[in-house]
Amino acid sequence: MAHGKRYLETLKLVDREKSYLPSEAVALARRTSDTKFDASVEIHLRTGADPKHAEQQVRGVALMPHGLGKTVRVLVFAQGDAVRRAQQAGADYIGDDETIKRIEDGWVDFDIAIATPDMMAKVGRLGRVLGRRGLMPSTRSGTVVPAEDIAKAVGDARKGRVEFRLDRTGVIHGVVGRASFDEDKLLDNLATFVEAVNQAKPAGVKGQYLRSATVATAMGPGIKLDVPATASLKPR
Repeated sequence: MAHGKRYLETLKLVDREKSYLPSEAVALARRTSDTKFDASVEIHLRTGADPKHAEQQVRGVALMPHGLGKTVRVLVFAQGDAVRRAQQAGADYIGDDETIKRIEDGWVDFDIAIATPDMMAKVGRLGRVLGRRGLMPSTRSGTVVPAEDIAKAVGDARKGRVEFRLDRTGVIHGVVGRASFDEDKLLDNLATFVEAVNQAKPAGVKGQYLRSATVATAMGPGIKLDVPATASLKPR
């Protein structure tokens, strides 16, 4: 793949043979961001999990303590008192019968959908639309919650909620912030993401769990991380 002049210039800043400590890597990632927009900072973790085996699937959620640097639009499917709780917590939209019809017609102008269990019978018919966009509420991802937990779920979503899962090559991808973030905040978000991935390790995975790790900004070069140092990261 051919790269542009700006990319090749930033690539010169990275020692391709070196495995950087996480603190060094996030500092270097900010330096290599040379876009006109505030680029996202991404983490890519190659694991020892085999995606072909159901018992080795990795999936979870990381709540970024310093957010993701963007406004998250939250839709809540609820009824009764849960509607009031969702609105007070800052939900952007309340999913009712009319909203469900709009979604069936193609409206998906939101970033995360949360639902109470009593709404899932109606929400279930939206699987064809929401499922392929990764927006379908589910218990496993923590987006189907009891009415009394709606406020917390909305608050977590607005702060910076990152869902992750193993892809077909055994790699986990995530976003941990923006290039404009302070290095300390990026490192803390990175540590939070790694800790969540470690906690999601399936019992069926034998041997080394995290095999390699790379951090990069959108459209920037990959920066290889020191695996033991990255695997042992803990949030502040």
